[in-house]
Amino acid sequence: MGWVFLAFAILGEVTATVSLKLSNGFTKPVPSVIVVAGYVMAFYLLSQGLTRGIPLGVAYGIWASVGVALVAVIGALFLGESMTWAQVGGIILVIGGVTLLEMGGRH
Repeated sequence: MGWVFLAFAILGEVTATVSLKLSNGFTKPVPSVIVVAGYVMAFYLLSQGLTRGIPLGVAYGIWASVGVALVAVIGALFLGESMTWAQVGGIILVIGGVTLLEMGGRH
């Protein structure tokens, strides 16, 4: 069950981060409210994943790195941001690193 909380924590963080760009420096009310709500939700759900047995290093590593990768892809696909082959390679390395982190946490 902890992994479900972690997945939704990642979605909350990604939603908040994308909304941060859309808020135009907190000048647009709706995206600004989504930023605050998304980060509050993300941290709450992350804490719930931790209380359900996901080790801190694993949870935070997955939360942060998957969030970064998703935000980069969303930025390129929907927000007109550029994505170089080096950045694509970096995302692949992040996914590989998260996989190793998860595998290394198993006994």
